[in-house]
Amino acid sequence: MSTSAEFITGASALVDLGAELAAAPAIGLDTEFMRESTYRAELCLLQAATPAHAVCVDPLALGTLAPLAQALGPGGPIKILHAARQDLEVLWPLIGRVTPVFDTQVAAALAGFPAQVGYGELVRQLLGHELAKAHTRTDWSRRPLSADQLAYALDDVRYLAPLRDALLARLDTLGRTSWLAEDLDDLADPASFVVDPDCAWQRLKGVQALDAGRQRLAKSLAAWRERRAIDRNRPRGWILADPVLKEIVASVPRDAATLGAISEMPQGVVQRSGHDILELVREAEIPEPPPPLPRRDRPDAAFTAVVKRLAELTREAAGETGISAEVLAPRRELERLAGGDQNVALLRGWRREVVGERLLRAL
Repeated sequence: MSTSAEFITGASALVDLGAELAAAPAIGLDTEFMRESTYRAELCLLQAATPAHAVCVDPLALGTLAPLAQALGPGGPIKILHAARQDLEVLWPLIGRVTPVFDTQVAAALAGFPAQVGYGELVRQLLGHELAKAHTRTDWSRRPLSADQLAYALDDVRYLAPLRDALLARLDTLGRTSWLAEDLDDLADPASFVVDPDCAWQRLKGVQALDAGRQRLAKSLAAWRERRAIDRNRPRGWILADPVLKEIVASVPRDAATLGAISEMPQGVVQRSGHDILELVREAEIPEPPPPLPRRDRPDAAFTAVVKRLAELTREAAGETGISAEVLAPRRELERLAGGDQNVALLRGWRREVVGERLLRAL
């Protein structure tokens, strides 16, 4: 592949790149970002490749990626990424919906590679190139970036189009291109990576087993924490750590002293947000004293046996298809199915035919 590397830091060059990308048949795309101290990831570098041109774009210098929106948005060329979900999440506030997308990791899983196969390993196995690993821990927010760093970053997009070609050839031979189309459809929905604060409680384990009042409290606390994290652009754990949130739900503190006595509760949180938290406790209308917490019973033996049998059948299907059992039916979906929930991905589309029907027969 013939490429000429550039580092775009100026507005006029970005406009030119937008036009070039919009006219390309396909775009290899990758991002480098930081999110250790923020709620929203900070995009530090954008890499893009056409068949003849690979570039790095400096969003920190530019402050906008708007000239790329037409090329990267709906109706533009296909965007080729590896393990695309995080990249799409990072680009969402700057570009909007990036689509259509070809995810080489998703395609590789359907072609028989491990579920989480890395980009470098795919390049090595399918294209015979060994990629450098010298800058895997680079702080991409620091400037200036060296020529070696930029070359490393460009390698992350140079080989995406050839990977797509090789994977499509394999999937066509296997008769699985329609399967891939189904799995890629999920990436077109921003709801898969944008968190609704009112649904943030779903990240917490064990909420459904609580009494109704504690469920209300867990949901309202999780939503409050999510909104505050978004407003302040800080990680949700910096607002209120999960263990502290769970202990508030369990102990139901009614005053500042009891709230402050919770293990690992930062006193700064009590001072700044104690009134808000106690108001959420009050609004949850939990009786005093609160109901006993649910007992942690041992897993039901019959349920465990059903899940084990479903897992065995999934491994059988994995052996027949060469597709990882994790891709066919993750364990959490097997547990939901064993519990009577049939609104699971393994009962939709190609997965139902390959594995879902035999699991239903077993039930």
